[in-house]
Amino acid sequence: MGEALGRRRQPRPVPGVPDVPGAPVTAPGPAPAPEAPAPTAPPTARAPEAPAGAGRARSVARSGAIMAAGSVVSRATGFARSAVVAAAIGVGTLADGYAVGNALPTIVYMLLIGGALNAVFVPELVKAAKEHADGGAAYTDRLLTACVLALLALTAGAVWAAPAIIDVYTDYPPDRTATAVAFARYCLPQIFFLGLFTLLGQVLNARGRFGAMMWTPVLNNLVVIAVFGLYLAVGDGGSLSPAETALLGWGTTAGIVVQALGLLPSLRAARFRFRPRLDWGGSGLTAPLRKAGWLVLLVLTNQVAYWVTTRLATAAGLHAEAAGVDGGAGFSAYNNAYLLWAVPHGIITVSLMTALLPRMSAAAADADTAAVRRDVSYALRHSAAAVVPAACVLFALAQPVLAVVFRYGETDAAAVAVMAGTLMAFAPGLIAFSGQYVLFRTFYALCDVRTPFLLNLVTAGLQAALSIVAYVLLPARWAVTGMAGAYTIALWVGWAVTALVLHRTLAAPGARRPSGRALAGQVRLLVAAVPASALGYGAARAAGSAGALVATAAGTVVIAAVFALLARPLRLAELAALVTNALARLRRR
Repeated sequence: MGEALGRRRQPRPVPGVPDVPGAPVTAPGPAPAPEAPAPTAPPTARAPEAPAGAGRARSVARSGAIMAAGSVVSRATGFARSAVVAAAIGVGTLADGYAVGNALPTIVYMLLIGGALNAVFVPELVKAAKEHADGGAAYTDRLLTACVLALLALTAGAVWAAPAIIDVYTDYPPDRTATAVAFARYCLPQIFFLGLFTLLGQVLNARGRFGAMMWTPVLNNLVVIAVFGLYLAVGDGGSLSPAETALLGWGTTAGIVVQALGLLPSLRAARFRFRPRLDWGGSGLTAPLRKAGWLVLLVLTNQVAYWVTTRLATAAGLHAEAAGVDGGAGFSAYNNAYLLWAVPHGIITVSLMTALLPRMSAAAADADTAAVRRDVSYALRHSAAAVVPAACVLFALAQPVLAVVFRYGETDAAAVAVMAGTLMAFAPGLIAFSGQYVLFRTFYALCDVRTPFLLNLVTAGLQAALSIVAYVLLPARWAVTGMAGAYTIALWVGWAVTALVLHRTLAAPGARRPSGRALAGQVRLLVAAVPASALGYGAARAAGSAGALVATAAGTVVIAAVFALLARPLRLAELAALVTNALARLRRR
């Protein structure tokens, strides 16, 4: 729906929560500190122009590659984390309680403040760096101070209200509710550190330092792996004791604490020094706060749809358990499939757009609409060149991929089968999810947050309505699979509507239409996706007797080979460039 937060495993993604980068804050102080100069926006913060355009494109590509590398390592350790968690507590109703409790920090954070921080922060910091004599130092300090205070208040209130929040999102019997509330109380302090991670990471991004925010989630994953590994070593299985619940809950929170604090060395290297400031009056914070209000509304609409999905998925899990369905066809299965589905988006599109957003924001501030159009087209074409093949892998190889990641300990073949069906229903939506992320970021670069809110009503409303239909019409075993399909349909409809509106916003009389070039490239990629998926599935089936890992590798190689072979005949320039660069690196090595 709309988009996805960057990921709690890095940070953890929550279905239905938009994935938006970070944002500003403000704060007043009785005696203002001297406004020391701060680093300004990076020199790459302008749209490409010939002849410098090629160099700037390479700069964006390098930044994207650094972030993608960090995201790959983070996702790899995230897979290990997911596997250890599933091995420890399975994917049944006990795992549902942990999944809901651990998702609540992101839900509450994004609902009340995270979306506002994410979409407003980088454009406002880039603008302040260009316009303020001190390079935006005082403005940044005010924004950070206000956000830190808001995060402290929000975290305390959420911990106090944990039982009520659990009641809103679940319909568990008393014993299950008690466990979910305990997990929520242990995990909700993550709100403060998740917000701190977002704030400090976006300060680094606005200064052209993109790597740390993608690499520090590895620390988070390692902490959680160690905690659940300890439980596997000392626990006796079955229901959790209070001490075991505390170990898993506080251990999960410790991961996000380490993740946030891991940014401090990079901030010191960037010469960032934070001075709390409370002098908000006349500081120019009214405009970003007004924009933040629209983002809060956008996240609220997403949360309504996510609330519907969570209630229905947890209820479906209880019904499936009562009906004797093997595998745990509830929220945990839905959530695990979603987490795997969102991985390519986090590695590819989020990395690319995080590197592009400062440049697009600077171009928008200069009223250079042509440069914004070029960057939108560039982002759509280059992200799709990798996202479409990734969607084919997730669709055609869902069963062996999920077996490689999750089939350990408490997770058996029946649970993998449930998750595989859900992942297959999610897979086609990855293309629209990534495309809409690019378009929403473009609106944010234009300092327009009202339009994305209105457009997101289409996706959120359709997802909620179709999820209800799936729950009512499908058997308990297939309900969560139907909900994943509902999300896919909603994403495609929302992306189409968003593309039409943005095209009209950026249209210039007589200008060449980059959107037409991007659309043609998407269509040709989808044509190549059909034989690639079919042949990849066949290769995986043929190699299945050798094990899930071999089947996954065989299918992936075949899918990649089909796309590589069709790149030239279908004039897939961006895909051909990826293949050429990969072959060149191999030859050098």
